[in-house]
Amino acid sequence: MRNDIESILVTEEEIAKISDRIAAEITRDYKDSSKKLVLICILKGSLMFTCELMKRIDLPLEVDFMKVSSYGAQTVSTGIINIHLDIKRDDMEDVDFLIIEDIVDSGNTLSHLVRYLKERGAASVKTCAMLDKPDRRTVDFVPDYRGAVIPDKFVVGFGLDYDEKYRNLPYVGVLKPEVYSK
Repeated sequence: MRNDIESILVTEEEIAKISDRIAAEITRDYKDSSKKLVLICILKGSLMFTCELMKRIDLPLEVDFMKVSSYGAQTVSTGIINIHLDIKRDDMEDVDFLIIEDIVDSGNTLSHLVRYLKERGAASVKTCAMLDKPDRRTVDFVPDYRGAVIPDKFVVGFGLDYDEKYRNLPYVGVLKPEVYSK
């Protein structure tokens, strides 16, 4: 697996610093809210980052999960958002949702989910991304909380995958093009 990595883009130490910084911002921003804070982990890629944030946020919170896709087995988004696993709640109006995503490139998925949850009556909806790839943006969208801004490279590791592989790498690395262009 590690032989398929061209270079390390975000180290384990940098991920820890990103998690510390964002968790402190979230704690500060939500400390006076009278609503329930619910982190929505977007499966599968955001699982590791969500866990890192949860450990560091110094507030009562809940976690829920959604499974959403726009890639399939491709390396670029299809632009079609499919919700495979949805949240089911009767208290939407009492919830501050924070959607946790591994990476934002086109912005389609997160902008769609924000609209979707607001239409369902959420008290508030904000977004958090470990990585932001603004060069790939196709919609006007910036995450409310973001970790590292990265170049337009195909990255894997720390939850991010190619064909369900590489998620367990402890860092984010650039995948060698020959691996995904076969």
